[in-house]
Amino acid sequence: MTDPLPDPALGEPFLLTPGPLTTSAEVKRAMLRDWGSWDGDFRAMTADLRRRLLEIAGDRGDCECVPMQGSGSYCVEAMLGSFVPRDGKVLVLANGAYGLRAAKTMGYLGRAFTLIDKGDYLPPRGAEVAAALAQDPAITHVLAIHCETSSGILNPLEEIAEATARAGRKLLVDSMSAFGALPLDMSGMPVEAFVSSANKCIEGVPGFGFVICRRDALIAAKGNSHSLSLDVHAQWETMEATGQWRFTPPTHAVAAFVEALKAHAAEGGAPARLARYTRNRDVMVAGMRALGFETLLDDAWLSPIIVTFFCPADPAFDFNRFYEAMKGRGFIIYPGKLTVADSFRIGCIGQMDAAVMRRVVDAAAAALSEMGVTSATPPAAALATRATLAA
Repeated sequence: MTDPLPDPALGEPFLLTPGPLTTSAEVKRAMLRDWGSWDGDFRAMTADLRRRLLEIAGDRGDCECVPMQGSGSYCVEAMLGSFVPRDGKVLVLANGAYGLRAAKTMGYLGRAFTLIDKGDYLPPRGAEVAAALAQDPAITHVLAIHCETSSGILNPLEEIAEATARAGRKLLVDSMSAFGALPLDMSGMPVEAFVSSANKCIEGVPGFGFVICRRDALIAAKGNSHSLSLDVHAQWETMEATGQWRFTPPTHAVAAFVEALKAHAAEGGAPARLARYTRNRDVMVAGMRALGFETLLDDAWLSPIIVTFFCPADPAFDFNRFYEAMKGRGFIIYPGKLTVADSFRIGCIGQMDAAVMRRVVDAAAAALSEMGVTSATPPAAALATRATLAA
């Protein structure tokens, strides 16, 4: 933590979400200057962020980093449309909203795909991937979600990558909310390409994401894209030739991101960030459980990015009132995305530490008391569903 934390008294609450998230004062200050998108200083910034991201990804000289304008979903679509040939087929691994969104994207792209949907409680496993690939030789690529933030589940990327490589197929990864904290080493893991976003574990602001990929795969992607603006190869080709983005870049977000990358390195890189986020999670989960809340997931699958909790069964509990009570105490939480039970989510990433997470628990206790909730225990039906679906 490099600077004073947000002060709710000044109207700036902590964002307990998987991004956008709470940023540092230095990151905010970096956006106070205007930049010319063609100017040499801005082109140098773009080159610097590409270099720094490749270092975090463990590049050994055979990878490229291609920033892309837009939100994370833009980057996922860009990756799928650029790296999957028009006659390719993707095995989409889903266990939440973002895997299902990727499958929907494949439909929009007109690319063939098949889906393994594990629901909200369990991850796709390597053995399942191996079996699906053995049964369908037409599959050329596998798409995995590194951390599925609709439930907070951390998927076993290493075993998925091993099964994919063993079958001679190519792995694409949505590491949107994980890269920069959770391990994803291109030098040691057989991944063809992955995407992430500026406003996640690097702790920048929204505006762009990036694709990190094998150079040979990027060269082979020429002509695949369905889209002018989402063509990763064309963006890379222009950046290599001119140092510029093809279309107007989010200059202020880029400047903020370079500052965030410097802070990421100063903190100790991805291992240090993962350690801080893990402490955040452990302190918060222990405190919420002490209040009677139950997590959606077993401990084995809890990510250090965001955690889903069941809403209490107590009839005095109302999520909208709980949300406003938390916000009034300086914390913005996230509604749930489950179809099987009412829930809410609390993020662990951003400019926060364990002391802040203790304040989160205190705020939750005060909110329950204010609402007249005497027990945070979830409905028995929700626990029964969890036990059944997780079995």
